Amino acid sequence: MFYYGSEILQTILPAFHVVHYISFRAMAALITVVISSILTGDWCISIARKLFTSKSRVHTPENHRLKDNMPTMGGIFIVANIILTAIFWCKASDIQAALVLLCIILFGIIGWYDDWMKITAKKGISERAKFIAQIIAASVIVIAWQMAYPSDPTIILPLFKGAILTLPWPLITLWRVFIIVGVSNAVNLTDGLDGLAIGSLIPNFGTFAIIAYLAGHAGFAAYLHIPFAGTAEVAIIATILVGASLGFLWFNAHPAQIFMGDVGSLSLGAALGCIAIMTRQELLLAVSGLLFVVETLSVIAQVISFRWYGKRLFRMAPIHHHFELLGWPESKIVTRFGIITSIMCLITLMLLKAR
Repeated sequence: MFYYGSEILQTILPAFHVVHYISFRAMAALITVVISSILTGDWCISIARKLFTSKSRVHTPENHRLKDNMPTMGGIFIVANIILTAIFWCKASDIQAALVLLCIILFGIIGWYDDWMKITAKKGISERAKFIAQIIAASVIVIAWQMAYPSDPTIILPLFKGAILTLPWPLITLWRVFIIVGVSNAVNLTDGLDGLAIGSLIPNFGTFAIIAYLAGHAGFAAYLHIPFAGTAEVAIIATILVGASLGFLWFNAHPAQIFMGDVGSLSLGAALGCIAIMTRQELLLAVSGLLFVVETLSVIAQVISFRWYGKRLFRMAPIHHHFELLGWPESKIVTRFGIITSIMCLITLMLLKAR
């Protein structure tokens, strides 16, 4: 909205031309959403305390019972701040940015319904129903994107200049749907400690904001030997996601005042996966998002080990609960996992140049 208004304002004051720069709007959007999140946070928590309180998850350490009746579904306020900030700072005609927002909304609706059922019916929707809904939502986004931005059905391989893997269209579509759904669920599994998931998302969103900016600039893309993806406006969405996550962390840091629930974790995870496929750098997401990968694999390994051999690999899965039961304080787990994630994000940016 402000982008188009600036075209009129710059006829009065030429300085308003700065709004046309991606870097300016990205930083301005980040600051805007951080401030709006912090200013409205207490009000949102008071609403959530009246309407959205939940029990701690079943498969969690006993000390998590202390978190019963904590306000939840904070993801509603995260999504609202993201959308309002994007409307104000982004170019409305950019289809890719619009599709990322649509992805956030669709997965937010799935998460909201699951959270609401847990609160009202004491039981969320079935895993199968949720998974099918996620596949449908991701398929809508991927197919719409592929129709709007037709490109070769390829996966870009890191480290090697010009190295690609070409797949048939049905397989590349399934691959992209898998990325969005997989990251969405991985973030959801990671959301088990105060500030853990949101704190790990911040460096990932920051990393892909940089990647989206570089892939959206023809000169930088050519220099780095990465596909020009036209993702400049998506970079602004990514910085908004950084800001919204920072604003929520203000209240979600240990001891948390509110949880984001599935409405937040599913939508933010899906947004990260969506940005990764639009920049054509989804394999780098496995590096920057190593924590999410490890958390997911720990659950899969625990289930397989118990079902096949009757033994548990970890004291409890996901793996952050294993460290809790080893005696690590919650804040130390979150801090150490955050350090690891930040290092992996730096390695990801190094890999972008190492071709």
